[in-house]
Amino acid sequence: NFPLVGNFRYILESIRPEISQYFIETNFSGVPFSRQSRSLVYQRAKKQLDTLPFGTQRNVYDVGYEWVNHSLNPKHPDPKSLRVTIGGPECQQKYNASILNISAMSYGSLSKNAVMALNKGAQMSSFAHNTGEGGLTEYHLKNGGDVIWQIGTGYFGARTLEGNFDEELFKEKAHNTNVKMIEIKLSQGAKPGHGGILPAAKVTEEISKIRNVPMGQDVNSPPAHSAFTTPTEMMEFVKKLRELSGAKPIGIKLCIGKRREFLAICKAMIKTGILPDYIAVDGTEGGTGAAPVEFSDSIGTPLNESLIFVHNALVGYNLRKDIKVICSGKIITGFDVVKNISIGADLCYSARGMMMAIGCIQALRCNANVCPTGVATQNPQLVKGLDIEDKAKRTASYHDGTVHSVAEIIGSMGLSSTTELRPWHRMRRTDFTEIKHYGEIYEFLKPGALLEDILPQGWDRAAKAASPDFFNHVEVEEKALVADEF
Repeated sequence: NFPLVGNFRYILESIRPEISQYFIETNFSGVPFSRQSRSLVYQRAKKQLDTLPFGTQRNVYDVGYEWVNHSLNPKHPDPKSLRVTIGGPECQQKYNASILNISAMSYGSLSKNAVMALNKGAQMSSFAHNTGEGGLTEYHLKNGGDVIWQIGTGYFGARTLEGNFDEELFKEKAHNTNVKMIEIKLSQGAKPGHGGILPAAKVTEEISKIRNVPMGQDVNSPPAHSAFTTPTEMMEFVKKLRELSGAKPIGIKLCIGKRREFLAICKAMIKTGILPDYIAVDGTEGGTGAAPVEFSDSIGTPLNESLIFVHNALVGYNLRKDIKVICSGKIITGFDVVKNISIGADLCYSARGMMMAIGCIQALRCNANVCPTGVATQNPQLVKGLDIEDKAKRTASYHDGTVHSVAEIIGSMGLSSTTELRPWHRMRRTDFTEIKHYGEIYEFLKPGALLEDILPQGWDRAAKAASPDFFNHVEVEEKALVADEF
């Protein structure tokens, strides 16, 4: 009816994110990340002034406001000392990791320049770069950064033509000296139970060869693994990867869904005596380049609850001492690192923070192959604008600045190491007149609590419904236990 005005509306809609970001949003209203968070990353990456004038802009009396309490006896920990050794009893090539590392982002979702910049930044400041499930490529190895090779359900980079796991191909690549750890991906926070998506527009001839997939169509990772179907078989797969890799650390990444399924994995560890060296917990607030809206918004458990549950489960089955926990899900600032380590993590991943360090402006175009900064696109004209050398320095600077912030925060708390952080250090306003620490808000189990005859309240049904032999619930006489638990 109105060809001129009507089409002009579509033009305005196409630039709505930019208009909102630059002219409408406040310092805290932007999503997924606020302007203040983005600015902090840019400032640290560029080594610019990152201090705040005139006091906090937050309402410290809002319900949900969080903080840590300082000490009158502050310490001065060395940021370089904030590292965690990953590797259990069966691991012969333990890895000394930074408390902040690059989360899983595949080549294909990211451009080659972005991957090389991130990896070189990791090399410059001695932290790890997770490949994502898209496979181990020359761009992950070219600059010598420490690599965590993620093996997803598609087994990209270690698969047969039929899509099954290829032991010999895996062994050949896993022995590369740059590969420090292997990570089995079960699910990710932004689209748990869905599998990965690489749009056809991003599948170049090179990516097709790297992943051993056809061109001209979307690349969808299967929702589940074909190399194992039960918790016990999963542990056997962990053992196989450890043997094939030369006893490097083997981890499992997942978003928590049904509690009994993770408890079944814990029971399989006890039954087989095979333990992964770490568990990577991804909250549902984690990011991705492409996912159905319903999955990103409404499926999976948020990081706080996931992290506390995994930590409790491992403690309850006396497994925690041999297994490290990594967490991911909107990790940007030093406080983000501190608050998550306090409730169960040993170290953290950051994906979107690292993306912003190399130029991401939160344009929200990751899934359309038109990322204007050359980060999340395969368009050569856009990719060439990302300067690898400059962005590598910014990656390293952002990492170093954030770890330095962690050291300052725990020092102000009177602590010398992140290993001293506990749930009672993290404070939260739960009502307008009530303050609690996380040790009061959530229950934290005692070692071995899930091995007792009488199980802790709230754990009974899920623990009894969990079996190391399958992921389905255990059939028991009591009807309450037959019901599928949360």
